[in-house]
Amino acid sequence: MKSYTTFKSINLDLKRLKLERQIALEEIKGIKQDVQQDLQPYNWINTALSIGKKYGFLFLIKKILK
Repeated sequence: MKSYTTFKSINLDLKRLKLERQIALEEIKGIKQDVQQDLQPYNWINTALSIGKKYGFLFLIKKILK
């Protein structure tokens, strides 16, 4: 536990903690926006098509080689 000797040092720490809290809240807002974008249907479709292309291509190569 930190020991304070003056009100100035207490106020300085309170200001620093307030700024750290504001920064953390902004980071959470950014993460929330990223998650919302990742969960949009367009991104799901794009991911599914990408996976489908990959496995479809592998399936086609497998059929050709047999």
